[in-house]
Amino acid sequence: MSAAARVDASLTPVEVSSTPVAVDRAITALAAVLTVLLTAVAFWLSYEHLQEVAARHGMADAVARSWAWPATVDLFIVIGELLILRASLAHRVDWWAIGLVTAGDGASIALNVAGVGQDAGALNYVVAAVPPVAALLAFGALMRQVHAYLARRASTGVNPPPTGVEAPSMPVTVSVDRPSVMPTASALPVPDPVPAAVAAPVTVPALSTPVDLCAPVVYPNRVDQLVRALYGTDFTQPSTARMTQAMAEMGLGASESTARTARGRVKAREPHLADLPTALTG
Repeated sequence: MSAAARVDASLTPVEVSSTPVAVDRAITALAAVLTVLLTAVAFWLSYEHLQEVAARHGMADAVARSWAWPATVDLFIVIGELLILRASLAHRVDWWAIGLVTAGDGASIALNVAGVGQDAGALNYVVAAVPPVAALLAFGALMRQVHAYLARRASTGVNPPPTGVEAPSMPVTVSVDRPSVMPTASALPVPDPVPAAVAAPVTVPALSTPVDLCAPVVYPNRVDQLVRALYGTDFTQPSTARMTQAMAEMGLGASESTARTARGRVKAREPHLADLPTALTG
């Protein structure tokens, strides 16, 4: 690698993760299992308490109805969380889904606390409120892990960039050959003498002239170099998923915000790149 192609690592503000892939996957899998277990336990405690509340308030003789009634509250949370997940995958905000989660969880907490009854100890209210709150937080953590997993699957489905991405193109300096010593008149070839009647002027070859080339744009940041190279693969603006995948393959992390910031810097340095069509995703 030439000196012009080397980049000082201190100029690149990208922290490369040192966690082994196997350890990272094991931690993620364990966290997912514990989150599912916590969600199930919290929902079960909240659901059973609401069934007891329903049985004490008019449904004591209708066991099936008392067990079905809590679903009219808790299922709003599940539906809302699933709709939020769908909206986040589409890179948009679904306020209706957020309203469903807020209404369902708020009603669940309020009914669990109110079901304790009046003149109860403060700890009784805390015990009643913990399961629905834990269910909300655990379900949100579970949806976050599912979203991260689907995002990784989506990024790996993008066609890998050409081999030119692994080594971002560096500016090439073009030089025009010039003679090191200007030839003197005595060094020029002398034509054979001709008769005066047919004498013709002697044409001296012109010397090489310098070529005026545009100064190349140099990117000292490795992420900027990578993003700039992606513009030349299919003449479209690279998507966030494509940039993060290329960064991960180069060992530069996989931060979406870092990729978008680098893309903004590249377009600021070369405004004509903004005229390229936008990729289909991200």
